[in-house]
Amino acid sequence: MKLPRDTSGLSLAKRLNVLGYEVSRQTGSHIRLTTKTNGEHHITIPAHDPIKIGTLSSILTDIANHHEIRREALLDQLGY
Repeated sequence: MKLPRDTSGLSLAKRLNVLGYEVSRQTGSHIRLTTKTNGEHHITIPAHDPIKIGTLSSILTDIANHHEIRREALLDQLGY
């Protein structure tokens, strides 16, 4: 499945609410999200528009690994 090329950091942060991620802090242009689902997990997302494709790929892979699902299933849950 192809990654979205026009997603912003703020949009991604909002979409991650379905997986239990909440903003824990923001420093400059970086947003720190935390979830307690499947154990505590922290990710940092740049609040850029758009997020670079390599950065987005790395973030999604990290989230998919934490939740023990495939990246394609994660994209479906996020509505991409």
